[in-house]
Amino acid sequence: MRKTVNVIFREGGKSTRYTCEGMDLKCGDYVMAEYEGALDLGHVAGIPMMLEDSLITEDVLPVLRLATDKEIERSKLRIQKEKEAFDLCNEFIAQRGLDMNLVDAVFTFDGKKVTFYFTSDNRVDFRELVKDLVACFRARIELRQIGSRDQAKLVGGIGMCGRELCCCTFLSKFAPVTLRMARDQGMSLNPGKLNGACGRLMCCLQFEKDAYADARRRLPKQGKKIRTPEGMGVVGDVNYVEEKITVRFTDGESNTSTVYEWAGLEPLNPDLRGNEPVVDDSDDE
Repeated sequence: MRKTVNVIFREGGKSTRYTCEGMDLKCGDYVMAEYEGALDLGHVAGIPMMLEDSLITEDVLPVLRLATDKEIERSKLRIQKEKEAFDLCNEFIAQRGLDMNLVDAVFTFDGKKVTFYFTSDNRVDFRELVKDLVACFRARIELRQIGSRDQAKLVGGIGMCGRELCCCTFLSKFAPVTLRMARDQGMSLNPGKLNGACGRLMCCLQFEKDAYADARRRLPKQGKKIRTPEGMGVVGDVNYVEEKITVRFTDGESNTSTVYEWAGLEPLNPDLRGNEPVVDDSDDE
């Protein structure tokens, strides 16, 4: 067992796990740790917890120490400098008429490097812009073009589920998300309901893909004939989350529907005689 803690380095940014053996940390404490290859100041985002060694990967680094008052003040000044750098870079972009949308400006803790994040639908020649920025800040300048998902991860926000965006909390990389996943999960193909804060298909469609694929493999399809305790019927609707099926029965001119738990139909009901299958696949092509 090892003592670990989550640390956030940017407001609204993702939290990163660190070990903190022998340290008495509490939520809100400012600490110094290595982040993205450089020393940086962050704040503790939760109560330290003990984790099994098997759950701690090799890339989990230790918290170095508590931050001093001078380092905390320096970090506050850095935030102000980043706002000024953001505004100034936007002015240079407008002057040169570049087709790019500036997202954020980030100084390293030592102030020797500034990274500007931007989005653009096209390739941008920003060589002259870099010269403007170098002359202004006298520091190493990096301009990094990112996608809309990376923008949401960097900026942060709240999803339609009411929780903080997955991309800025625990997602370390993005997996492809397709409309086929939404169809398989029986969702309405309405962009307003399928798109996340980034304007792209929600990442959670990928999370639930395997569960729906497993349910679709085990549960019958709509239109299939199925044997129930009340007799043969036709599957009218399938609820993959609750694993319930709605079966339609036709008796002359009357139609009725009954909802069944699939777990009660998957093995044959003891009242049913013979070895007939529960689902009739004889009409498959």
